[in-house]
Amino acid sequence: QVQLVESGGGLVQPGGSLRLSCAASGFTLDRYVIGWFRQAPGKEREGVSSISGPDGVTYFLDSVKGRFTISRDNAKNTVYLQMNSLKPEDTGVYYCAAGVAGSITLHLLRYEYDYWGLGTQVTVSS
Repeated sequence: QVQLVESGGGLVQPGGSLRLSCAASGFTLDRYVIGWFRQAPGKEREGVSSISGPDGVTYFLDSVKGRFTISRDNAKNTVYLQMNSLKPEDTGVYYCAAGVAGSITLHLLRYEYDYWGLGTQVTVSS
């Protein structure tokens, strides 16, 4: 059974950092693409970043480039999203999602992904 569990969210001041974790079970990362998405109140869920299992190729939303990094630990079957220089507009519920590598063409499009976690809240506020 595929399961994704996010953790690491919280309240942080502007300019601060958080590291989100996405622990996967029921499959191995090397055959899947893992994406991070976020949803602010009243807004559509948007793709933030992704990392491809077979080749490690990454993608980022333009507004987070240079501030966010994505990485994976295959031994722990976990993907991380390191978020630095956080801004109030980064606030939202952050979700990780998984899709079979090779079936995903648009890595930051939510409809490409098959499995989702329940999300973790990130609030950037002074």
